[in-house]
Amino acid sequence: MSLNLTPLGDHVIVEPIESEEVTPGGIVLPETAKERPQKGKVLAVGPGARDDQGKRIPIDVKVGDTVLYGRYSGTEVKIQDKKYLILREGDVLAVIE
Repeated sequence: MSLNLTPLGDHVIVEPIESEEVTPGGIVLPETAKERPQKGKVLAVGPGARDDQGKRIPIDVKVGDTVLYGRYSGTEVKIQDKKYLILREGDVLAVIE
């Protein structure tokens, strides 16, 4: 997949991983009842923010990581009918090992 987005600074681009559409009891959830995803796969990572002396601060996440982020974090963008999130590194809560 070729993603034509390059994050700047301490931003990362995440592809949200949608939750199951059917409950364990077999109930199908409509689009309006589903919660916003809080888990996703990192597709691109910016070069990192700069400190007071202008040096880059490296980012702790890398492409391919599966991460957890705040429910309403980031900016959602839609490219070629796919949804992506642009998050600051600080919005990433954890990396799933």
